[in-house]
Amino acid sequence: MTGVPPLRELTPFTVEAPRPGMHGHAARLREMLGSRELLAFLAWRDLTVRYKQSAIGVLWAVLQPLLLAGVFTLFFGKLGHLDAAGTSYALTTFAALLPWQLAAFGVFAASHSIVSSQDLVKRVYFPRILIPLAPFGVALVDFGAAFAVALVWLAFASPPLTLAILWVPAFLLLALVTAVGVGCWLAALNVRFRDVQVAVPVLIQLWFFCTPVAYPSSIVPERWQLAYAANPMVTAVDGFRAALLGTPDLHPGAMLLSVFVAFMLAVTGIGFFWRTEDTFADIV
Repeated sequence: MTGVPPLRELTPFTVEAPRPGMHGHAARLREMLGSRELLAFLAWRDLTVRYKQSAIGVLWAVLQPLLLAGVFTLFFGKLGHLDAAGTSYALTTFAALLPWQLAAFGVFAASHSIVSSQDLVKRVYFPRILIPLAPFGVALVDFGAAFAVALVWLAFASPPLTLAILWVPAFLLLALVTAVGVGCWLAALNVRFRDVQVAVPVLIQLWFFCTPVAYPSSIVPERWQLAYAANPMVTAVDGFRAALLGTPDLHPGAMLLSVFVAFMLAVTGIGFFWRTEDTFADIV
């Protein structure tokens, strides 16, 4: 890429083969944590590629949720009569779209990241886990731009912001952990089964309709609420929206279940990625 320094100049630890003794998850975790500069470089590379020759650049991160919120307001809010009591349906939907789009973009980009970076995977050694993690840096930049617009919108809306906004990082982290786990699973599986990259857009669409973005989770029958919370994005979206807008409190049991599932997705996803990464160069 023009103007971007070669990878070898930014990563002094890059070698042609894995370092001796790099076995076990603990060792891989230490190596990953020691590769923060390379992760930042890969994220910057993805960001520049995403907005290369784009007329409005990162403003697309704002326009996308705004346009979607407008469409949902027309069809679900007005025609479907899902207007939120006391709060603008457009605002509640826009607030819900922020953590959802972060997760959806991260999962989609991570799922095909290894395959699209196959030349890099084959030629040099570095912690492979950085490749599916890098898109989440781009997703966070997009989130930051859209979140700034949400804060401006909220400044002129009712109800006003409260100290509940301090919970925003916690629910954002929940969405991020969930997406990282799913993204790592799909990235590793896609190396062996290319059907994955075809199925991912459909799976994300199904996941969207199983998440209370365009509708309130209260429409799900009470007897299904706990099972519904097995989708961690339910708590991430509901919690994020509650932190910004003061919508009804979340059920503690549902929150705990969502956190547990998100943690297990991340642990098993990263673990599966690490167990299979040694074969990537031969298969991809």
